[in-house]
Amino acid sequence: MEGYIDLKKLSMEELAGVVNLYPWFGAARKELCVRMCRAGGDGWGKVQYADAALYMGSRKMIADIMRSSGSPDCSDSEISEILKKVSNDLNTKKVHVAGGDYFTQEQYDLVRRQEDSMFSRFAAAAEKPSGEASAPKDDSLVFYTETLAQIYADQGYYDRAIEIYSKLILAYPEKNAYFAALIEKLNEEN
Repeated sequence: MEGYIDLKKLSMEELAGVVNLYPWFGAARKELCVRMCRAGGDGWGKVQYADAALYMGSRKMIADIMRSSGSPDCSDSEISEILKKVSNDLNTKKVHVAGGDYFTQEQYDLVRRQEDSMFSRFAAAAEKPSGEASAPKDDSLVFYTETLAQIYADQGYYDRAIEIYSKLILAYPEKNAYFAALIEKLNEEN
């Protein structure tokens, strides 16, 4: 066929030249839009697509090309990796101890020596009754605070925290509504 131009074989510059020579050549404009869309980047914007759509018989073709260029990747290709990470994090139970030690129990066990038990022997000897009757345990000497109850609640000892809040209600009657609300909250969590 004489005078036939295969648009697919033209380079970008040649295709742009054909569009400049023949502005009403819709197939050339469409091919130029498709190539610019594939190239990506900021080379072409909405203005250039709008100019190309003016010379096309159907603007829907250009609109489809524009939509295909900006389509985000909505595939679930990375979901299995994310689920593995999350499931690994859920398998290890993290315990937050308010006011906890700097070292873990395993680290203590590694450095513990035989002569460390000497202090426990002194403590055991001091606990032996020396003939005097030991004083009865008095609740008034035990200090109960809201902070202590909160620490017990954070550690999961809800019964102990409720017991402390109950004693605080008796000690501070003006705050009984506040402590009662905290007890209700702990009962809901438990």
